[in-house]
Amino acid sequence: METPSSVLFVCRHNAIRSPMAAAIARHVAPHVYVRSAGVEHGEPDPFAVAVLAESGIDISHRTPRTLDELADTSFDLIVTLAPEAHHHVLELARTQSFDVEYWPTLDPSVTHGSRAQILESYRACRDALDKQVRERFAR
Repeated sequence: METPSSVLFVCRHNAIRSPMAAAIARHVAPHVYVRSAGVEHGEPDPFAVAVLAESGIDISHRTPRTLDELADTSFDLIVTLAPEAHHHVLELARTQSFDVEYWPTLDPSVTHGSRAQILESYRACRDALDKQVRERFAR
């Protein structure tokens, strides 16, 4: 599979999954132009910031954005991480030219329990995304 020169990661709120995937991709594949967006506007997630910081990746200053807020929408590949994002992007693909890949990724924000249990859920999401990003984009 050919490595694209540009990729957009999309989830529902651009608060957890897509920013995590994008940050990991920037770290693993600096030769690829990477952005992230959500179908709906979200708020920064402190657990996502914390688990990426554990891996040496800082996303503390990023601001969630929607697909509509992107200045540049010409990507070789759009990776969707949530069902609602996938459906939305498939609609866009009817009028624009880009490849779409769906990576079903569980939303760790639905986890209930102690702080430690919630962090474990976020770490599992981070680790799953890290594995997929490395398999897809690392040279």
